[in-house]
Amino acid sequence: LQLLHFCLFLGISLAALLGNGLIISAGACGQHLHSPMFFFLLSLALTDLGSSCTTVPKAMHNSLWGTRHISYTACAAQVFLFVFFVSAELALLTCYDHYVSICKALHYGTLLGSRAACAHMAAAAWASAFLYALMHTANTFSLPLCQGNALGQFFCEIPHILKLSCSKSDLRELGLLAVSAGL
Repeated sequence: LQLLHFCLFLGISLAALLGNGLIISAGACGQHLHSPMFFFLLSLALTDLGSSCTTVPKAMHNSLWGTRHISYTACAAQVFLFVFFVSAELALLTCYDHYVSICKALHYGTLLGSRAACAHMAAAAWASAFLYALMHTANTFSLPLCQGNALGQFFCEIPHILKLSCSKSDLRELGLLAVSAGL
């Protein structure tokens, strides 16, 4: 069964790598694809590739070797990278590009005609995702742990780490979520 899990994860990761790699290479090589829509599609392909490469290799390693553990530093890195890539993808999906393409479709070319505007919007999405991931990772891993630091799984999620904490960390995390949503 572990070998089956490994092959399943390998197939999924290769499909994601191939699909996103084709989108990235087509967007980079095709001169007629240098439009704002394809720029954001390229950014979404990068975030999708990053989020799948954050967790899938550890899952493949664990299923191949029969382990279920992850170190504390690897867990912190995984939480940071996963939150970073997922929030960057969310920011890119809900950014001005989609607003303009849905609400002001006839003015799409004039409102998003310059590469500088697209680059600024993508940079803002990536920067806000970095700050969001940094806040959540720092908040989660600054808590004292009283039940050890072994999760017993390959994927580090913030709720599982909060269960290992001695303090009332739920209010702290909810406050951080409220501040993040307000920003």
